[in-house]
Amino acid sequence: MIAFGFYLTGTPLGAAIGLLAFLVMAGTAGWGLAQHYPHDRLGVANLVTLGRTGIIAALFSLLTAPGLLVTDTSLAWTVLGITIFSLCLDGVDGFFARRQRLSSGFGARFDMEVDSVFALLLALLSWQSGKAGIWVLLLGTMRYLFLAAAIVWPWLMGPLPERFSRKLICVIQIAILIALLAPIITGPLSWTTAAIGTLLLAYSFGRDIVWLARHRP
Repeated sequence: MIAFGFYLTGTPLGAAIGLLAFLVMAGTAGWGLAQHYPHDRLGVANLVTLGRTGIIAALFSLLTAPGLLVTDTSLAWTVLGITIFSLCLDGVDGFFARRQRLSSGFGARFDMEVDSVFALLLALLSWQSGKAGIWVLLLGTMRYLFLAAAIVWPWLMGPLPERFSRKLICVIQIAILIALLAPIITGPLSWTTAAIGTLLLAYSFGRDIVWLARHRP
């Protein structure tokens, strides 16, 4: 972890931030595991998600070097490849959980929280790199804003029906944020791409909020 963070930024601070991010994320997951995991073995799926946690934590080191992904295009392409790899890993953990019969609420929540942190990181990197205005942070903070609103309006935490479009938009959200890291996506193209992602995500959350409002107790 330290070596990966240092490789990305070339600074001890970057390495330290990557390590700190991993300790926080893994520590939180470990607490959830001890409290809510029903099985007697971790399983490949959770190990894959833990591996994604390590990758994402190391990428947090880049926040200590604003503009680095703009000035060092070779690094930007490398980071793009790493993030695509992480997204691909996200597509296999559910398969392994079902195959090993180790599906659990903890595993689903672990995966979702890692996705949320990943989106937040990618949005921060996009903003730092000037790919869009500060509003691009909505692509990484909208879920956290939703959870904060639920403190005031608890009915927002009600159960939602399964909806394919919600899952699809989440994938599109991450894919757009990853694409924004590409050095060739700049100017009006990057702003338009980010705006499309933001509008899609706002639509998804808005639709859920309307449904919850109509079905609140």
